Amino acid sequence: MSNLLKLQNGSDIRGIAAEGIEGEHINLTGDIANRIGQGFVAWLSKKTGKAATDLRIGVGHDSRITAQDMKNGVVAGMLSEGATVYYCGLVSTPSMFMTTIFPETDFDGSIMLTASHLPFNRNGLKFFDKDGGLEGTDIKAILTVAQDCEVAVCDKEAEEFDTLSLYVNSLCDKIKAGVNAEDYDKPLAGLHVVVDAGNGAGGFFAERVCAELGADISGSQFLDPDGMFPNHIPNPENKAAMEAIKSAVLANKADIGIIFDTDVDRASAVLPDGGEVNRDAIIAMMAAIIAKDYPGGTIVTDSVTSDRLTRFLEGIGMKQHRFKRGYKNVINESKRLNDEGIVSPLAIETSGHGALSENYFLDDGAYMAVKMLIAAAIAKKEDKPLASFIESLEPEFESREIRMKLLTEDFKAYGQGVLKAFEENAAAAGIYVVPNSYEGIRISFDSEEIKGWALLRLSLHDPLMPLNIEGFREGDVDKIADIVRDLLKDMDKLDLF
Repeated sequence: MSNLLKLQNGSDIRGIAAEGIEGEHINLTGDIANRIGQGFVAWLSKKTGKAATDLRIGVGHDSRITAQDMKNGVVAGMLSEGATVYYCGLVSTPSMFMTTIFPETDFDGSIMLTASHLPFNRNGLKFFDKDGGLEGTDIKAILTVAQDCEVAVCDKEAEEFDTLSLYVNSLCDKIKAGVNAEDYDKPLAGLHVVVDAGNGAGGFFAERVCAELGADISGSQFLDPDGMFPNHIPNPENKAAMEAIKSAVLANKADIGIIFDTDVDRASAVLPDGGEVNRDAIIAMMAAIIAKDYPGGTIVTDSVTSDRLTRFLEGIGMKQHRFKRGYKNVINESKRLNDEGIVSPLAIETSGHGALSENYFLDDGAYMAVKMLIAAAIAKKEDKPLASFIESLEPEFESREIRMKLLTEDFKAYGQGVLKAFEENAAAAGIYVVPNSYEGIRISFDSEEIKGWALLRLSLHDPLMPLNIEGFREGDVDKIADIVRDLLKDMDKLDLF
């Protein structure tokens, strides 16, 4: 029997669910999903103290080509354990968490079948209960149980439930209250919004949110679900995807463009002049929008953000707390700060994963889009551009990511040694080592000769050491890269660039 524990990907499960890419073979099937469903029921029963027969669980999926096979398997597995299962259809990941919150559903738990922005042949499972997304330890526990399960046959069927409409209504209500327009039910009237769903699950946002509230959505694209993703990768970090939404905004003279990833837990935007609101800029935009509600608040970000973002946040009266990459890491760190009495309203990664304390710390691309649309509508009414929120964010000049291979089986131990040597060599050379780096080692330069920074870190799962560099002037990135290479020259099992 295959080792299901290998399917764990941090705080969710991912695998190859279809053939079609050379060298990649199926390791996640409907039958495996069946066993995982049984494992989830066992885990949820233990956590809630409820008998399996008293559990109510929702299942939804994005547009992937293997969605139905996976759905059939996981549903049968959970039904065989006696749980009541509700099939929610094509939905977004955040909406599946909300099924545990909405009084109309009040599910004990939910499962979203998705592999985010990964290629068409992949699929996976994300799990929620009333406390939010599960942790890595929970996933391991579920897979450990599933490992010993047999594929279950069940003649029962899941009940169908239109949970997406509940979610859509909640987004619309949020926009109506936030804009509080004279025409309360059409708060986006006069706003031209272009939505790019990348043929994922986010197409609903154009018609059922933007158009419903009065916006002109002409030029919106790739709204129909298609698990082959024929137009571009549904990923706000992808250059081709951002070029697609930028072109649509410029061609249609829109006020704002919104782009989602496949399962709508990430989002980025484009301004009327084609300016990309992603990476540092999406963090700056979200922080600026909420700054008046959380003065002095601490924004938790991932480790690869720029020094210019730090200066921007401090300039609007906020603080930045850089932490480890991974959306669960930044969310949990923001929760920890709040528990300690430090106001932290936003946990957000450069990838476009953003979670607000006001929204259950749920990383929700549609909710971020709602916040931006409210800001855009109010700004337009006041004859201000949306760009005014981030006009003090210094422009990015040049950045680069280099991924160096670790040429040893014991790559984690060797990588830790590389980081230690990098830090010691930098300090010995008189280079400023940024304190309190929670992930990797960060060095910074601020002289007439060089301005910029570099972050060297160790990949969590792979034998790689990513190096992120940003320079503030022409030639700075190359100069910093040369310095880093010299600091690492004695690392014989690191494949230097």
